[in-house]
Amino acid sequence: MPIPPYVSHLRTMVGTELLWMPGVTAVVLREVAGGAQEVLLVRRSDNGEWTPVTGIVDPGEDPHVTATREVEEEACVVAEVERLVWVSASGVVTHLNGDLGQYLDHTFRCRWVSGEPRPGDDESTDARWFPLDALPQMRQVFRDRIAIAVDNPADVVLGPVASGARGA
Repeated sequence: MPIPPYVSHLRTMVGTELLWMPGVTAVVLREVAGGAQEVLLVRRSDNGEWTPVTGIVDPGEDPHVTATREVEEEACVVAEVERLVWVSASGVVTHLNGDLGQYLDHTFRCRWVSGEPRPGDDESTDARWFPLDALPQMRQVFRDRIAIAVDNPADVVLGPVASGARGA
């Protein structure tokens, strides 16, 4: 996975020590025939897992801008942010290179505007639409983020949810 230049610079000073970073998850939905919805997922090149599009917020960048930028960069799809649906802290992540990271995730419900998914950079090996009732295997946290975006709660969800409490 490409490391943003500012993170690479920080790593020269702190090595693999834990970094706290702002991140986003873009849950991009589109309606298909009969009113059903599909969600855009990418297969990550670093671990082969299917996830919604995720990314790190660049310095000075608003998180909603990060969400749409990452969708276009990683999946060649143009999306529009509808709203913020969940803000939560991730657990500590140990990346394949040994770097430790922890993220303040901003999960956005997004609407597909145009484009057919395909890998747009080396962060993904595949990108495609999945029916909500036929998601591939993925970590529960990503299922929860999709479920909350689909539920589209009136208020932004703050903090952790009981894993699997909402069902996507």
